[in-house]
Amino acid sequence: MHKFVDLCMVDAVNTQTDAVFSVEREDFLKRQLRYTPIPYSEIFMKEKSVTLISGIAGIGKTWLLRKCLLDWSNGLIWENVKLVFYLECRRLNLCPNIGNINELVNFFYKDVINDFDISIHPALFVIDGLDEFKYLNELINCSSSQNYPIVNALTEIQKYKYVVAGRVYAIDKYQSITTEHCDKINIQIMGFNESGINNYIENNVLEAKKDVVKATLKESAIAKSMSSVPFYLSSMCKIISNSKNFYKNSFLTMTDLYANIFLYFLQKHIIKNNELIYQFMENNSNKQYILNICKIAYQLFIENRVLFSEEDIQTFIIDFDKNEENIFGFIERIETNLGYLYQFAHLTIMEFCASVYAYNCLSSEEIIANKKLKSCLSMICGLTNKNQNSLLKFLVNLNPLKKSCEESSFLCIIFDRLLKLSRQNENNYQLKTYYVNLFIECFYESQSSFTDEVKFIVDERKWWTISIVEGKTSYETSCENYFVNHYIKSGRKLWRLNVYKNILSDEEKNLIIKCSTNVRHVDFRCRIKIEGWKPKDNIEWLKIDISRYFIRKKDFEENFLPWINLCEELRLELHDDIDFIEEIYEWIRCLNLKELRIKYRVKYFYNLDKLKKFITRKKCLLS
Repeated sequence: MHKFVDLCMVDAVNTQTDAVFSVEREDFLKRQLRYTPIPYSEIFMKEKSVTLISGIAGIGKTWLLRKCLLDWSNGLIWENVKLVFYLECRRLNLCPNIGNINELVNFFYKDVINDFDISIHPALFVIDGLDEFKYLNELINCSSSQNYPIVNALTEIQKYKYVVAGRVYAIDKYQSITTEHCDKINIQIMGFNESGINNYIENNVLEAKKDVVKATLKESAIAKSMSSVPFYLSSMCKIISNSKNFYKNSFLTMTDLYANIFLYFLQKHIIKNNELIYQFMENNSNKQYILNICKIAYQLFIENRVLFSEEDIQTFIIDFDKNEENIFGFIERIETNLGYLYQFAHLTIMEFCASVYAYNCLSSEEIIANKKLKSCLSMICGLTNKNQNSLLKFLVNLNPLKKSCEESSFLCIIFDRLLKLSRQNENNYQLKTYYVNLFIECFYESQSSFTDEVKFIVDERKWWTISIVEGKTSYETSCENYFVNHYIKSGRKLWRLNVYKNILSDEEKNLIIKCSTNVRHVDFRCRIKIEGWKPKDNIEWLKIDISRYFIRKKDFEENFLPWINLCEELRLELHDDIDFIEEIYEWIRCLNLKELRIKYRVKYFYNLDKLKKFITRKKCLLS
C-alpha cells in the first residue's frame, strides 16, 4: 500500500472526447489546466451502483483498480460487498462463447469456486480496459449477442454493482447505456498533481539526479506536460537517472520523449549489457529485429487489436519459437486457459512502434490516406528531425529499401495535404482549426525550417492567425512559438494575433512578442501586461475590448497605449466606469488614424469630433 501515490480524479460527465488517440491526449492536456480534484474517499467509500473511470493510456487506471482491490480486501471500502471479481477485457476477448455471469465467473475463477451461483451473494464486478474489448460496439448497441454471447455476459453484469475503467473515448460511449442509473459516478483520472510529482521524484530518484530531473521538468514543455502521467514520469526519471550525459533537449518534442522511452526499453530489456545504442544499431540484424517489432505493432494498431497469438508473430518473425525470449521487454507473454498470448508492454510503446514502421516502410501518400494513422502523424513527422544530438537518428534508417528521394519530399507532401484539408473545411471552424493546428504540431515535431517548398505550401494559406486563449496547453504554445519564429524570420507577415487571456505564461508572452514584430491585425480582449517590453512595428488594425475590466489610467497608458501609437485603424471598447476618457482623447488626437471606433457608456464614437462633444457635454453636466 505504501507504493500507491495519490492520483487526481475529477468529474468526467462533461468531458468532450474523440476516438482518435492523439485528440484524447490533447483533450487531457487541456483539461489538466483547470480541474477540481475529488477525494478518493468520496468516490470509493460511498458505495455506488455504477462507477465509470476514464483516462488516457498510462495515467494509472489499472493502478487505481489494484488499489481498490487491496483496500476492499483490507475492509476499507465496499463494506457491504462480499465478493469482488476483477476481469480484464483483453482476456474476455478470448472467450466470445461464454454467455452468462456464472459461466464467466467459473471460467476465470475455477480454482477458487466450483459451480458457484453468483446471484445469491452481494457481488461487485471490476471491468478493466474497456477500450480493449473487441465487441465494444456490439455491447453499446445491444446487438450481435447471438454471434458473440460474451456481450450478453457483460450486459448481465449491469444487474450488479460494477466498476468499469477504460480510455476516455470508450467510457464516453459506454455511459450512454448506463443513463438509467441515478446512483452512478463518472470520473476521469488526471494523474499526479504537483505534490504527487514531487513526492514521486523524492521517493524514486537518486539524490544526485533529483536536481536534473526537476530542471528538466521545468525547462521542457513536453516533460512538464506529461509528468503528471505516471508512465511518462517514471520513464523520464529512469532515463535521466541512468544516463551519464543527459541532454536537456532530449525531451524537446513529443517524438523525442517517445524515442527515449523506446530506446530505454531496448537497452534495459533487450540489450541487457553495457553495449551502447549506437553500437547495437550498427548491426543490420538488430535493425531488422526492431523493424519486425514495429511491423507487429503497426499491424495490430491499424486493426485496433491488443492481444495476439504466436501464429500472428510467426508471420513477422521467422523461427520465432527459437527466439521467443528476444522479444520480451517490448512484448509480454500472458498465460491463459487457451494457451499463451502476447501484448505490448504498454500501448504508448505500441503506438510509437507503429509510427516508426510507417515512417520506414510507407510513402507519405500512403500515410496520409490511412485515417487510422492520423493519431501518429505528428510522431511520424517527428522522425524526420535531423538533430544529430537526438536518438531519433537510430530509428529512421531501418529499411534499406526506402529511397532517399522519397525522404526529401516526405514532409512536404504531408504538410501540403494538411493545409489543403484545412482549406476544404473553410466553413467548418472546428475541422479547419484542427488541420491547421496539426500542421503546426507536425512542423514543430519535425523541427523543420522554411525551405522554398515549405514557403510555397504555407503561402497557399493567406490568413495565418495565432490565438492565445484559455485552455491552450504549454505544448501547443511551444509548437506555435516555433512556427511563428520561422514564419516571421522568413519575412512573412501574420494576418492576426488574438489575445483573450489575462494571466500569461512566459511562453505566451514570448509568443506575443514574436507575433507583434510583423502582424497586420491585433485583437485584445484582456488586461495584457508584459513587463519591460513595448511593440515596435506598425499594425494595420487594432481592437482593444476591455469593456469587462475596470482599468486604471496608469495601467492603460503602460499596457495599451504603446500598441495604439502604432496602429492605423483603432477599435476601442471601454468599461463604463473608467474616468480618464479625456486623456484617451488627447492621446488619440495626436495620431493620424485612418479609422476610429470607440464604444463607451453604450455610445459609439466614429470620429474625434463626436468624442470631443461628448466630453464637453459631460463636463458641463458635472459643473
